[in-house]
Amino acid sequence: MAAGSLLFRLLLVLFTLSDSPVQILGLGVGINYGQIANNLPSPSRVSYLLRSLNISRVKLYDADPNVLVAFSNTNVDFIIGLGNEYLQNMTDPIKAQNWVLQRVQPHLPQTRITSITVGNEVFKTNDHQLWSYLLLAMQTVYNTLVDLGLDKQVTVTTAHSLDILSVSYPPSAGAFRQDLGEYLHAILNFHAQIKSPFLINAYPYFAYKDKPNEVPLDYVLFQPNQGTVDPITNLIYDNMLYAQVDAVYSAIKAMGHTDIEVRVSETGWPSKGDENEVGATPENAGLYNENLLKRIEEKQGTPGKPNVPIDIYVFALFNENLKPGPASERNYGLYYPDGTPVYNIGVQGYLPELVYSSPGTKNALSVSSALLILVFAYLISA
Repeated sequence: MAAGSLLFRLLLVLFTLSDSPVQILGLGVGINYGQIANNLPSPSRVSYLLRSLNISRVKLYDADPNVLVAFSNTNVDFIIGLGNEYLQNMTDPIKAQNWVLQRVQPHLPQTRITSITVGNEVFKTNDHQLWSYLLLAMQTVYNTLVDLGLDKQVTVTTAHSLDILSVSYPPSAGAFRQDLGEYLHAILNFHAQIKSPFLINAYPYFAYKDKPNEVPLDYVLFQPNQGTVDPITNLIYDNMLYAQVDAVYSAIKAMGHTDIEVRVSETGWPSKGDENEVGATPENAGLYNENLLKRIEEKQGTPGKPNVPIDIYVFALFNENLKPGPASERNYGLYYPDGTPVYNIGVQGYLPELVYSSPGTKNALSVSSALLILVFAYLISA
């Protein structure tokens, strides 16, 4: 390789990594960064990837110190997670304090940890003992943050699956399951007290997969369609996700609260599935996420909350090859671990190679997988 060409490529890499005032259009969306895989790029490379995307909100399922260190001084807001296996220990104030002191405080303020999810989809399990631990664990972690003076920058919440609803349609009739009533009522009181959001993992894909002959595909993919009308409010819904969010708002209101924001901690569409997983294709996944990103960029609210821009974390950044369950579980990623897009969602990127000259030679050598940088430009149609 000619010296001039080598110098150009090195400058390209350095320019990409620099704090250049040239900004790539931010997508205004959060991303779930799952790590149940054995082939993912290192956290430092993922840090460059997300900064090149100008994505400034990331959700983890743990408090991996390697990730939190890699994102120090990057102005990326993090939701970190306490897995369900920690809930019993987190009901003990001493153990909760030790966890915060070891896993949270050392990373502040250089890494912007803004929230801790205590448990994930706890009520999806049949473990009633775990149900009883949830609120106490949330309270204990929060009290620890208060004691350490961290509660103003780090809040506490938990993420729920939509299985907590007994009624989801029409949205205005949304209601929680009766067997969860006492648990959710107390959790809602806690959210209202500390002013933290109520998180839901909402997947219109599941509804379509289960009843593909009844659920219109265009309705779940944000494609043009006639929509549905809530017969009680006369509000028109042109997509299922917004209907699901408003059903949760209605269920919360039925329990006496209008002061709690609902946020979508996970949503996405698989690009591949087993034979019985209808609709799991790259085409559908691309449409779902591309259309979703457009709505997020427009700062849309739901029909029931038009003035509250919907807050969403897309699932997920990468395909995760070690996730158990059906094939779809391993194929929700926007990207393969090598940085290649799984499908086109109107976002372009490339993977520059890091090149150098071997000592004693004039030949430029490429270092495979030495650097992962994806430059994103969100393409908006005229």
